[in-house]
Amino acid sequence: MSAIHFPGITFNEADGQILLVSQPVQGRAAMDAATLHQLLVQEGYGDCRLDAEAIASAAEMCNVQQEPFGIQLAQRLDAEYQVHTSSDGMTATLSIIPPVGGKPAAPEQALQALTLAGVVFGIDQTAVSQACQKGSCSHVIVARGVHAQDGADAVFEDLVPHTVNREPTLDENGLIDYRERGAIETVQPGDALMRRTPATAGIDGHSVKGGVVKAQPGKDRHFAAGLSGAEVSSDDPCVLVAAVSGQPVRVDCGVTVEPVVRFKEVNMATGNIHFDGNVHVTGEVVQGMKVVASGDIVVDGMVDSGMLEAGGNIQVAGGVIGRSALRAGGSVTVRFAEGVKIHAGTVIAIKDMALECELDSLNQIIVGAGSRQKGRLIGGVATATMLVRVSTLGSDKAGATKVVLGVNRALEEQYAALLKRIDEEKAQETRLEQLIKQLKVADPKGILERARASWQQAVLVWGKSLKEREALEKELEATRAARLEVAVGTAGAVELSLCKLTARLRREFDRGVFALDAGGDLVFTGTDGTPQLLARLA
Repeated sequence: MSAIHFPGITFNEADGQILLVSQPVQGRAAMDAATLHQLLVQEGYGDCRLDAEAIASAAEMCNVQQEPFGIQLAQRLDAEYQVHTSSDGMTATLSIIPPVGGKPAAPEQALQALTLAGVVFGIDQTAVSQACQKGSCSHVIVARGVHAQDGADAVFEDLVPHTVNREPTLDENGLIDYRERGAIETVQPGDALMRRTPATAGIDGHSVKGGVVKAQPGKDRHFAAGLSGAEVSSDDPCVLVAAVSGQPVRVDCGVTVEPVVRFKEVNMATGNIHFDGNVHVTGEVVQGMKVVASGDIVVDGMVDSGMLEAGGNIQVAGGVIGRSALRAGGSVTVRFAEGVKIHAGTVIAIKDMALECELDSLNQIIVGAGSRQKGRLIGGVATATMLVRVSTLGSDKAGATKVVLGVNRALEEQYAALLKRIDEEKAQETRLEQLIKQLKVADPKGILERARASWQQAVLVWGKSLKEREALEKELEATRAARLEVAVGTAGAVELSLCKLTARLRREFDRGVFALDAGGDLVFTGTDGTPQLLARLA
């Protein structure tokens, strides 16, 4: 295409602005927008941002204007940089708008844009260069801050493999994690019991704008004061050592060492045993003898018509027979039991068989702790708050076997007492409120303010009791998850009570679970997964 010449028409460029300058010329050919556009391209401005409206207006003005004039027709734009930072200040992104007739993207200008946006930390030079090489981009991460690293909480590490934990925790099903304790583990003075790793302060972070992100320090805890039988090591303040010989017992923020006394046998020669600590009997507890300990009781032999009472756990390696009675604040573990009474604050675990016994646990009863095939519960009564697990329940050659679940008598008694107390507190609060109303009318003795103070205190007490009631109701509601698990099946006459429902099993059941369904009905669910209705609330 041949060049176009229009006398009196010139173009000037200043600061990226492209201007048309027109001088009136007599007899000049008529101008139109297309021609003027062609002239701009011819002069090297075709890659600039052209203003179509301005071009059309300028073409018309060239034809009618008798005086010189100038008008902007185009603009030369360099690459544009846009910087955005995240709300947390941890990242910065770069967007590049490509040039229109102007300078292409360059790392130096991109870095300048970051600086102007306040981004001064964690800049990725490579990412900036690569974005500029592409010529355009959208929200490319070009700077990263450093997140603060919160400090770690203090940690207590047991250094004795078999430290007894007297504070069992519940799992998501409300069950205590039962583990057989074994023989009493003993330590000697100077033995390391526990190591404390102090909390750490954490490491501060930095935002992309250079601000400091403060780390949250870990929660620090120290060894508990007054740990009986233990002391902080003189060589290392973070190590707890035994001060006396005895059994290590895990407590909150530390370990205590309880004294241990050993007997070959408890009989008429030794007399009844009462000991503030742990008792280990390597032989038997014979008929009519009593062992009472504040800690654990371990019997390597049998218990025949004896009584054991422990503040901690009881473990009998042999059987328990006769008219024996065992009572423990923690767990009770025996090989077999016949005709005995056992109460446990946590778990009753019987390895082989329980025959015509009275078993009462505030959490669970396991019969068959050693072998699912040997676990037989025959006759008697087994009462547990959350779980009874057996291999075989009942026998067609024995009397009825009764299982009671979902019952926590201590909790129910506590709840009943609390309800009575709440009623009394509410009555007191009401009386004080009525008194205040009367005193507002006439207060000759000036006791209104004292009455108001008493009323406010009564309201606070009542409110605390209501919160306590709510917590107890949640605990009682959890007992609805109680269940009976049978690994092999049932036999003979079995009576099952769960919460407020009772079912007398008229037939034998195979392996499965007895529990309440979502509607509150007592059902049996076997291996096929189909629930069978046993009892329903009227």
